[in-house]
Amino acid sequence: MTVTEGETSEALTTLHRVFGYEAFRGEQEAIVEHVVAGGDAVVLMPTGGGKSLCYQIPALIRPGTGVVVSPLIALMQDQVDALRALGVRAGFVNSTQDFDERRVVEAEFLAGELDLLYLAPERLRLDSTLDLLSRGKISVFAIDEAHCVSQWGHDFRPDYLALSLLGERWPDVPRIALTATATDATHQEITQRLGMPRARHFVASFDRPNIQYRIVPKSDAKKQLLAFLREEHPGDAGIVYCLSRNSVEKTAEFLTHNGVEAVPYHAGLDAGTRAAHQSRFLREDGLVVVATIAFGMGIDKPDVRFVAHLDLPKSVEGYYQETGRAGRDGLPSTAWMAYGLNDVVQQRKLIQTGDGDEGFRRRAAGHLDAMLALCETASCRRGQLLAYFGQDPQAAGCGNCDTCLSPPETWDGTVAAQKLLSTVVRLQRERGQKFGAGQIIDILLGKRTARVIQFDHDQLSVFGIGEDLTEGEWRGVVRQLLAQGLLAVEGEYGTLVLTDASGSVLRREREVPLRKEPKRPAAARGGGSSSAGRPKAKAAVAELPEELLPAFEALRAWRAEQAREQGVPAYVIFHDATLREIVSVWPTSVDQLGTVGGVGEKKLATYGEGVLAVLRSLNGGAGDTPPEEARPEPEDAWPGPDTEPEPDDWI
Repeated sequence: MTVTEGETSEALTTLHRVFGYEAFRGEQEAIVEHVVAGGDAVVLMPTGGGKSLCYQIPALIRPGTGVVVSPLIALMQDQVDALRALGVRAGFVNSTQDFDERRVVEAEFLAGELDLLYLAPERLRLDSTLDLLSRGKISVFAIDEAHCVSQWGHDFRPDYLALSLLGERWPDVPRIALTATATDATHQEITQRLGMPRARHFVASFDRPNIQYRIVPKSDAKKQLLAFLREEHPGDAGIVYCLSRNSVEKTAEFLTHNGVEAVPYHAGLDAGTRAAHQSRFLREDGLVVVATIAFGMGIDKPDVRFVAHLDLPKSVEGYYQETGRAGRDGLPSTAWMAYGLNDVVQQRKLIQTGDGDEGFRRRAAGHLDAMLALCETASCRRGQLLAYFGQDPQAAGCGNCDTCLSPPETWDGTVAAQKLLSTVVRLQRERGQKFGAGQIIDILLGKRTARVIQFDHDQLSVFGIGEDLTEGEWRGVVRQLLAQGLLAVEGEYGTLVLTDASGSVLRREREVPLRKEPKRPAAARGGGSSSAGRPKAKAAVAELPEELLPAFEALRAWRAEQAREQGVPAYVIFHDATLREIVSVWPTSVDQLGTVGGVGEKKLATYGEGVLAVLRSLNGGAGDTPPEEARPEPEDAWPGPDTEPEPDDWI
């Protein structure tokens, strides 16, 4: 399908008028053109890459209302608020509304007074909803978080399976399915299950160059996290992911007790508490949410400066989606994880003892193997991530992950692997016993613990043959052998057993390269990796000249007051990236302010004079020019042509 010159111009005009940007980025323009012309599209684009614009602009151009299918009921109000702040007529229908509220929105839809209508997927199972949609004019169907349809993926939602009916009942309405996370298998399943065989596929780069990926050896995870936050992200907003509800509660309590304001979020909390904590996170600066993976999908907060994992994610898809919630505004952010042997053992054990058939366990094991490969790689982590999603990694490394900033040393661990595997063999063959990693390491180190003496393990021929390595180094050997498939976990107690591949090592037919474990003092400094390349200042202002910082903070304070008065998150007013550009340009008129990225017509009319008043107040009321010391050199003005902030994934 093709688009006329006029339609292309209309799309660009809409982008500038509503969203305040002069040009599309990457694949956005091609996607918009295709959907405006009536074509179906499947879009894979990273979080923060501007997916929402790909259906918002077609909905604004095509006649009728764009219907957005989203699983994010708790966030729909904020999504609609953000659109209305841009002058877009938006509404939602979900179970949080009473009858009268729903009736008003439905009447607006039928009268053609909405540009966008948000629905949860389960509502499309209701005949009343289908009848409502059949009586209105629909411009486009957008299926957000489309990976939820995939049973191969990490966030399967059964309600998504029914969405193929959209194409059956409204064959002339274009559909666009969007996700930030999909392997080739998930991509194919999205296309098949949504019934979109003729859709055009758009796959953007999965690279998020502003995120620094770091994975550190776990010693005392909560203390490591605290050091990381104090040293690198004091006062920043962020998300900490834990595997269990109990760990979430204890970690939030620990951070709060140590001066970091944190709230828990998990499915065990009542709905009101979860909603309150989510609302605080969206509206307050500097709050940390400690959560299970139940939190965060669709979170629009652009200034999340870090995402931390205290437990190993189950898949690379899950890890990528969760870390992608950092730095949606394009500013420097950190994806930090503490990872240890117990994580590997626990995840292996959960797969072996959990529900599901053999096929499910095999897929889960495959997901975990890929995640372990990412953790244990000695090469660029960003390259490993891109390769997992079928994209070309950077040949020379990214320069912004721990393995690039501080390349790990490797060593020939063949002999160590033989010693450890031989210990497992001796226990099984000579004693008919199976033990976990702790007992095996004690035997190798020659420790006469009560348990070693109880089972006469000090009489084994392998007792004490591993004294050349420390306990921490042996735990690293076990972890890496598990990751390489040379050792396996069995049963609910997590005992270690050999695999089919173990024999090749014992027969000296295979070498075993291993990463060296970092020395413990490095971990005590905040996470176990070199400080090279770490952000030294608040990321939101890191590239601003020092003389402009007071103006930036003054605008943030003004923005916070506006947000409080309107009861909306601060980013609905302006993103940090927009404020940073404002103080760099230092506009002296409404027209000049309108040239700043992210300032569309509605925001210019609503907030323009307020922004200019703040800038004038900083110049003693003179107003027409910035203070002499605060005038940036032209070549230093931010953003330049290569650093303009991307249109964010606002909703």
